[in-house]
Amino acid sequence: MSTSDSTDERPTEPTDEEVVQTAAEAAEGLIFSRYKQSNVRDLDVTVSFEDGVLEVDIYLNAPERDDGTDPKEVADEAARVAREAVDDLFGE
Repeated sequence: MSTSDSTDERPTEPTDEEVVQTAAEAAEGLIFSRYKQSNVRDLDVTVSFEDGVLEVDIYLNAPERDDGTDPKEVADEAARVAREAVDDLFGE
């Protein structure tokens, strides 16, 4: 006979590592949906999650796209997508 109480079935919060990984994967996914990997000269996605604070910093060195899209705009959008992915992870 099992004596588990209902608190054992409460959903757990994601770990800091899961948060960082989710954000990084979302950012990279957006960037590589806009650019071929071979066109990206340099990419640095830095994500930290400490004390409930998410920081996403993206450096993207890629050519301006034919449609006029600036790499800085793509990097900014990737950072927003990363934050949204983490919000989804927390169910917000």
